[in-house]
Amino acid sequence: MHNTDMDPEVAQWVEMLRSPQLDDRLVAVKTLQHLGDEDAIEPLIGVLYNEENPTVQEIAVTTLWEFANPVAIPPLIECLSSPHANVRDEALSALKELVSTNDLMKLLDVLQVGNTYAQLNVLVLLRKIHDAQALPFVLPFFESENPTLREAAVITLRYLNQVVRCEPALALAQDANASVRRATALTLGHLSDAEVVPLLCELLTSDADWQVRRNAAQSLDLLANPAAIAALIAAMGDPEWQVRKFTARALQKTADERALPVLIKALADEYSDVRRDAATALGKLAQAEALPALQQTLNDPDMDVRIFSQRAIDAIQKSLPETSNV
Repeated sequence: MHNTDMDPEVAQWVEMLRSPQLDDRLVAVKTLQHLGDEDAIEPLIGVLYNEENPTVQEIAVTTLWEFANPVAIPPLIECLSSPHANVRDEALSALKELVSTNDLMKLLDVLQVGNTYAQLNVLVLLRKIHDAQALPFVLPFFESENPTLREAAVITLRYLNQVVRCEPALALAQDANASVRRATALTLGHLSDAEVVPLLCELLTSDADWQVRRNAAQSLDLLANPAAIAALIAAMGDPEWQVRKFTARALQKTADERALPVLIKALADEYSDVRRDAATALGKLAQAEALPALQQTLNDPDMDVRIFSQRAIDAIQKSLPETSNV
């Protein structure tokens, strides 16, 4: 659109976008944002390509985001590789709201260009689109030399619809980088490869990083697989309370009498979250042997523990034969 076709007020600020003075350009881009006139879309897209100052660029990105016109999506995608973090971050925030399945091919093209910033940002955006067509484009990043890209790729995997098996992802459970292993431990809970449960059991009981162990417990909770019982029982002795907490939660899903001793012991844990989740797990186990220990926790200093212990006692008593006097 030529300036002559524009509202004269908009046209004067568009003209000022070309000023050699940074202050003028800043005032112009802020005023155009305030005016909210769609005639400014093309000139603002021009700012993304021609402006050197990252603050002016960032305001242009924000304004285009507010217009929410799909014509801005390709130039915003190009901003994902900007050398300026503020411009990249604002473009990513805008695109999280603006992109749709229609933009999938544009995003996948960017993955194949070697800009790390753009690749990371596109891996994040693919989580919004959920399309399994992206999988072949995500897989190569599992072997990237950059641990941040490996981590981003394995997180994206869990958002892709209908992907339930992905053998190349399993190797990342042994990645040298703890952040990659943490992300992998959570993603494995969304997969059903035969090796997933043994891998998670290994991470839960042997990984040096407590957050990996906690995430493995969370995934085993999701999967609720009886094959994990031995590892879950062992993990109730973990030195980190968050690992014990999520392990107790996983034991609520797969009630197994072998867990009774560690769950009773956990009623005396120093952390109330662990005591509460252990009480709930004991309620699901419905074993009369747990009643004396649960009765003692009715005096627990934490109100939640007292409530959940009472619920567990009620559940156990309800499950006992009527002839019992317990």
